[in-house]
Amino acid sequence: MTRADKRVDSMRQNPRGDWRIDDLKTVAQRIGMRVRESGGSHVGFSHPSSATVLTVPARRPIKPVYIRMFVDLVDEVSESP
Repeated sequence: MTRADKRVDSMRQNPRGDWRIDDLKTVAQRIGMRVRESGGSHVGFSHPSSATVLTVPARRPIKPVYIRMFVDLVDEVSESP
């Protein structure tokens, strides 16, 4: 199990944790997701195999709803061939 897998499992178990945008970016880059930072207050996450684009506010703490949606996107990307 890689560090990215462990971090996603931790997010799944505790979406209310003190997660930072850097945690999401690290996981996204390790699994091949695109990270879009336009210098604004949000960061976008996408993957070529998914039509979903998740936009997350970059301020701390990240709300649990965004962590859950990020985990769902990671699961969707991991299941695709």
